[in-house]
Amino acid sequence: MLNNNLTSVLIIVLSFIFLTACTTTGQHSIDPWEDWNRDVQSFNDDLDEHVMRPIAEGYEWIMPSFASQGVSNFFSNIDDIGVTLNDFLQGKFLQGSQDGARFLINSTLGIGGLFDVAAELELTKNNEDFGQTLGVWGLPTGYYMVVPFVGPSSPRGIVGLIGDSATDPISYVASPYISTGLSVLNAIDTRANMLTLGKIADEAALDRYLFFRDSYIARRKYLVYDGEIPDEELEGDFDLDKALDEQLEEDSLKQ
Repeated sequence: MLNNNLTSVLIIVLSFIFLTACTTTGQHSIDPWEDWNRDVQSFNDDLDEHVMRPIAEGYEWIMPSFASQGVSNFFSNIDDIGVTLNDFLQGKFLQGSQDGARFLINSTLGIGGLFDVAAELELTKNNEDFGQTLGVWGLPTGYYMVVPFVGPSSPRGIVGLIGDSATDPISYVASPYISTGLSVLNAIDTRANMLTLGKIADEAALDRYLFFRDSYIARRKYLVYDGEIPDEELEGDFDLDKALDEQLEEDSLKQ
């Protein structure tokens, strides 16, 4: 159960979403805070350039591929707890049963999630989080915003992150050293897995800010609507999957 402080934060941010959503129609843009957002992204980019990216590149260079994959599988398995819960909250009961089965199989036969045995049984990984659940429930996104240390988000996205943290078992580990260590390792592994995306932004995007904003908005729409985005929501969307495929193809040709 959420504590009183967390509940208060949820109420405040939810109220903020509804207030901003009321003014996102008509002539108003989804990004009225662009100047502020660009400053925050510049801060995040500097932090990433001097801290996170070098660490992620070193991690990728040091870690054998099988060990890196095992770490990714471990955290992906933990993530399936929240995925399963959000499946049921969205009324996706069959998918929820499959994702629950994924977690049980990988936690046992996969040795704590280090191996994705469930994938061999054709139980593919799904991507569901509390932010998507709020979108399915009809909660508006609110204005686009860039959060320090986090990156692209929205008021609804922030509430989603709070909800996700409440279902993350790492948050409940008794030892703060272990929980912090696991969180840091997860952040480094996640950043290492996104090195290709950073390369796309560096080499292909004329404007990094617009690249990340448009790809974030398009991706969240895709996830909330499970790929079946209404026509009125599609106009001007950035195709992140296409950009990734093109970059991966280009990288393979260089090898």
